[in-house]
Amino acid sequence: MDKIVATPAQALADVRDGATVMIGGFGTAGLPDELIDALIEQGAGDLTLVNNNAGNGDTGLAALLAKGRVRKIICSFPRQVDSWHFDRLYRAGSLELELVPQGNLAERIRAAGAGIGAFYTPTGYGTELARGKEVREIGGRMHVLEFPIHADLALIKAERGDRWGNLTYRKTARNFGPIMAAAARCTVASVHEVVDLGGLDPEAIVTPGLYVQRVVPIPRRATGAAGFKGATT
Repeated sequence: MDKIVATPAQALADVRDGATVMIGGFGTAGLPDELIDALIEQGAGDLTLVNNNAGNGDTGLAALLAKGRVRKIICSFPRQVDSWHFDRLYRAGSLELELVPQGNLAERIRAAGAGIGAFYTPTGYGTELARGKEVREIGGRMHVLEFPIHADLALIKAERGDRWGNLTYRKTARNFGPIMAAAARCTVASVHEVVDLGGLDPEAIVTPGLYVQRVVPIPRRATGAAGFKGATT
């Protein structure tokens, strides 16, 4: 069994129009930029994106939005100082937004991977985010019924992986990666280092290969940041 795919383009060649795509990352931390670039080049459109943010500047998620490939985005933090592509598309009515509190977003994704049909949470009760949703009193507190978010594809960034798809992450780059991997029918993970089987400490593996279908080696690149000579991402 060998899940290594040589290039991002090969790993994403079969993405269809209308797919729901989860993309890991918290802002730019852990964002699989090379996989997003390959998705842009691949050309699939009418996508539903699931991500914490809605893009920064003109690259990555923002570039995907700017190409007009996204019909809907499900996220918790769509607007910031450099989210001009999201702002433009949303204000023009060209992009649908489902705003989800960050904890709810994480739990809805986790629930999909865990096989949970639905769950109650107090977060969002009494706000516009609960409009039209079932509510229930539990332990003297009102809760809102939320449903899992499943995806056709998850694009995540890991640090190291093996040919079976076992993954480890680098610090906060981990963020949504593990739960998204479990919630998608197909998970594509970029890694900076491919190790031999047995090269990862079993106790340190965060995402088991069971949840990963394709692993793409991506060379580490120097940041060139002032004061961080030789630093890499």
